Amino acid sequence: MITPAATVPRSVRLGYGVGSFCTATVNAVPGLLLLYYMTNFLAVPAWLAGVVVTAPKIWDLFVNPLVGRWSDRTRSRLGPRRPWLLAGACTLPVVFALVFAGPPLKGAPAALYVGACFMATATAYALFEVPYKAMPGEMTHDYHERTSLLQWRMIFIGAGTAVSGVLAPAIVTSQGDEGSLASYRTMGLTIAVIMLLAMLGTFFGTARAPMTGAPEPDRGGWREQAAAIRGNSAFLWITVLACTQGLAVSMMLAAAPYFAAYTLGDPQSTQTLFAALVGPMLLTMPLWVRLSKRFDKRGAMVLAALLFGGGTAAAMATPLLGALYAHVAILLVGVGIAGVQLLQFSMLADVIAVDAAGTGRRRAGVLTGLWTALESGVSSFGALVFGVILSIGGFVESDPTRPVTQPDSAVTAVLVGQTAVPAVIIFLSVLMTLKYRLTPPAAPAPAASA
Repeated sequence: MITPAATVPRSVRLGYGVGSFCTATVNAVPGLLLLYYMTNFLAVPAWLAGVVVTAPKIWDLFVNPLVGRWSDRTRSRLGPRRPWLLAGACTLPVVFALVFAGPPLKGAPAALYVGACFMATATAYALFEVPYKAMPGEMTHDYHERTSLLQWRMIFIGAGTAVSGVLAPAIVTSQGDEGSLASYRTMGLTIAVIMLLAMLGTFFGTARAPMTGAPEPDRGGWREQAAAIRGNSAFLWITVLACTQGLAVSMMLAAAPYFAAYTLGDPQSTQTLFAALVGPMLLTMPLWVRLSKRFDKRGAMVLAALLFGGGTAAAMATPLLGALYAHVAILLVGVGIAGVQLLQFSMLADVIAVDAAGTGRRRAGVLTGLWTALESGVSSFGALVFGVILSIGGFVESDPTRPVTQPDSAVTAVLVGQTAVPAVIIFLSVLMTLKYRLTPPAAPAPAASA
């Protein structure tokens, strides 16, 4: 007889999903505020601030696959993934708070301090995030249940993004339009506490998570594993796709406070822009689950990317049409991002499950480690690219004691970096989606039992 596909209990879905507060905040808060914090409060030149945001992510190329390999080979009464979730929960909130601790430094010394703390943050984040992303592909064999499972993750990502994009800027600007070093410090501590609670929630909430993946870890060396990954075209294309889309998202995050301050003329509108972005992420997940079943995941991804890119391109007209128009355009972007992120993770879970079924080995950690490292590393270049665009536009760094008036060329650079360049990148990702070939018949069949 054929056993039915494993069903993930609702409590486990909720417990797993809440960990996405970590994903959302550790990416969105630095992506949104770190560049602006350095250029406008620590007097770090824009190009150097871009390097600081980017450089620690290169470390991910080494540490993420390493953590994934360790988690694949972990034998514990807690399972192979959950000990690493606990390790991340105990370290990430501390080093994250230190990033925004506001040391009495300016210029290059401040950049070195922030860079060192951000490097430690990337390491602690890998301890949690890599095993976390490996888990959905091991929880169920069902192709469409993975999307349903991951909509809970995306709902919590939306909530976490709201915390990052609304609460974090609100704390920063609570002491004035521009904020202060003290308000950044308070923000860092507040977000760190929220992350700690969410990560511990996932550790305890996944105690009953089913494990349907291959029981034996892959004992091959790096060379053998790299060769196997090169032969997995679905994994390669979903990784390239995620990297491309992540680059556009990170550019827009880095540009958002500048867009609010210099294009809309209101630094506090960062919060309302993020509310417009996050709203669709919280409300449209069931719609994207249905669309993925109707058009398959690849077709739904194309539609999501077109909405994402179309809204981003439309925002170019903001100087002519005003702030309300900008919020409507960002609302459309939010609908697209909701689908893009849900389908990325669902496709990755499919790839992991198919790989385990085909090889009989557990290497979800290696796959997610490499995927996360590449996606995070490439995405980090968004802040660097935007910083370079600002420098080309003649943006002048400052601190609260020395305010400056930006030239018109710098204001134009902000608009281009927020809209035109990310839109082109997203439209390129539509073409990449067509190279992804994994479809429902290729998903692993339920295991037979005597």
